Amino acid sequence: MTITSNTSVTPAAFLRRWWPWIAIIAAALILPFILPPFRLNLLGRFLSLGIVALGIDLIWGYTGLLSLGQGIFFALGGYAIAMYLQLDSLEPGQLPEFFGLYGVKALPLFWQPFSSPWFTLVAIWVIPALVAGLLGYLVFRNRIKGVYFSILTQAALLVFFNFFNGQQKLINGTNGLKTDTASFFGQMVGSDAMQRNLFWVTVLLVIAAWTLCRWLTTGRFGDALIAVRDDEPRLRFTGYNPTAFKTVVFTVAGALAGISGALYTVQSGMVSPQFMAVPFSIEMVIWVAVGGRGTLIGAVLGAVLINYAKSLISEQLPETWLFIQGGLFLLVVTALPDGVVGWWRQGGPGRILAMLGSSPASATYPGLDLDPDVLAEKRAIEGRARAQESGASQPSGAER
Repeated sequence: MTITSNTSVTPAAFLRRWWPWIAIIAAALILPFILPPFRLNLLGRFLSLGIVALGIDLIWGYTGLLSLGQGIFFALGGYAIAMYLQLDSLEPGQLPEFFGLYGVKALPLFWQPFSSPWFTLVAIWVIPALVAGLLGYLVFRNRIKGVYFSILTQAALLVFFNFFNGQQKLINGTNGLKTDTASFFGQMVGSDAMQRNLFWVTVLLVIAAWTLCRWLTTGRFGDALIAVRDDEPRLRFTGYNPTAFKTVVFTVAGALAGISGALYTVQSGMVSPQFMAVPFSIEMVIWVAVGGRGTLIGAVLGAVLINYAKSLISEQLPETWLFIQGGLFLLVVTALPDGVVGWWRQGGPGRILAMLGSSPASATYPGLDLDPDVLAEKRAIEGRARAQESGASQPSGAER
């Protein structure tokens, strides 16, 4: 007989599993009516950073690829939306203002497609994905992994940073491209109403990005990613090609970084080569490590909470944040290797209560104990046991 357990989920178990998303959705519905525009804008920016953190968790937490160059794809998405906004707010035949400073008389060829909103919506994630896919394929086909992969991605980041930094005539170099004074759907991008709308869009895209990552990390594809992380030679020996899996997941992470960069650009007011600065890409890794790699939701929470803490602390004690950030990273490395979410899921709060003298509740399975099939089998076993006992107690014919 097949034993089936009661699959009903108790309210406590439901809250324990889904409380982060319940909190995010509740905050998205309530905070726009509570927070002042400045604080809401900050929250929207930090939620957009949660999307690039999801991509890092996908390639690092599940596939074991520590990339220190996600700022490349983040900045490419930001430049794509900024170029469109620069052109969309101009009259026909006009050029962005900075071109006149460097004597440029005609719009450069690579700028022209960004006058189309549909092309821009595609370019925001396709261009970063293509760059990530090409870079990933060239790296993974040569079986570069581990610390060498991390060093190579950081070297690529420096190449892109220096290239964009020196393109004064084409993309305004170190000054970057402003977006807060541009018009979009008849409204100024930096206005309170537009920023509130962008906040809603960011929340929806964070949920969509998490759903995509969740789908990729479940099923056979997700098992293959974990196999790449845990024992790549064994996966290769079984007939799978790890290069294909790593290239696909790195491409997806690049696309997510591009979307994140575009959302961050329109909410921060500008894009510049500083998005490709080495410290910024390292901070992205810290968000995921503190939140909990391999958890997905931990990446989002880490990006939001750490950046919000950075903003609040820097307003009061601007010189102390770097020390606090370093302390957080040391705490994760030494005491919380699975991050805050991993610590929570492994019963961290219960261990703290136990240290304070509170006895933890014993684990029981009422759903299984009350299952009709289990009860029927239990009664059948008890009946057979009683029958054997009664048969053993009766004397045989020879004894009589």
